[in-house]
Amino acid sequence: MAPDGRLAVKFWGTRGSIPVAMTSTEVRRKLIASLVRASGRTLDTPEKATVFLERELDFAVSHTFGGDSSCVEIVTGGKDYVLCDLGTGARVFGNDVLATRGASGHTFHVFMSHLHWDHIMGFPFFMPVYAPGNHIRIYGCHAGLETAFRGQHAAPFFPVDFARLSATIEFVRLEPGRDYEIAGLRVRPKLQRHGGDSYGYRFHMRDRVVVYSTDAEHKQDDLTEIQGFVEFFRDADLVIFDSQYSLAEATSVKEDWGHSSNVVGLELCQMARARRLCLYHHEPVSNDERIAALLAETQRLEEITRGDRRVEILAAYDGMELTL
Repeated sequence: MAPDGRLAVKFWGTRGSIPVAMTSTEVRRKLIASLVRASGRTLDTPEKATVFLERELDFAVSHTFGGDSSCVEIVTGGKDYVLCDLGTGARVFGNDVLATRGASGHTFHVFMSHLHWDHIMGFPFFMPVYAPGNHIRIYGCHAGLETAFRGQHAAPFFPVDFARLSATIEFVRLEPGRDYEIAGLRVRPKLQRHGGDSYGYRFHMRDRVVVYSTDAEHKQDDLTEIQGFVEFFRDADLVIFDSQYSLAEATSVKEDWGHSSNVVGLELCQMARARRLCLYHHEPVSNDERIAALLAETQRLEEITRGDRRVEILAAYDGMELTL
């Protein structure tokens, strides 16, 4: 939790469908753009170079949105950890915990949106599962929750069988539409339209609300469904939203693929009077420039459609931290 006691969120993996890495061509393009922009400047110290990077270059040139798949931490300030999904970002998160807090004695609460591979593939590389003394509770609404995790560790998929994991691992079945008190949070799952079903989560602590809603398709002609999500997002301080496709893609060639768009996310947040919309689950073929352009497009759309309340628009990147 932030120093003033508010809820915080940290993104460990933000890519959709499959993890990706920057290619050497993309790195080279960033370097060339940086060198051209630096022409005529004296950047002969690390301090000067840092100021130049932070103040003079666009985010898409000086940084990267990253390539790890879905994993988001809800920071409550309590002693337990709270995560959404176990994509490859969970590997980075787990290594960070071990490096900063030690290998054992931790409790993790993990809320699973669904069981597709990109959302569970970080679990075999989540190092806390190999340390005795750790307790991992995995929550979800799918009947096959435990089966999916055990199956991923079985031959021929992985060399370490689930039974050999040293941590205490518990699977907890939740019911959509019901409120639960877990790790100091009030948590409510909601069924979402996706192949094999997915579930969003609304987290409420004190006067702060975070909604995690990924891998969800929204049919604009289903008014009952739309109103249901407006209520789910109602007055949220942050909505983490699946914006993998453009609106044109989501309503044409990729209709029924189970994902949404930046435009639909903005419209839902405006109707729900949410404060922040965070674009998430980035398309794996989108490079940093494309994601930055999507962010700028959404920010501009928000400006021209704004009513009496602004929705702040962000694009998630690996390592991003937000205080609510």
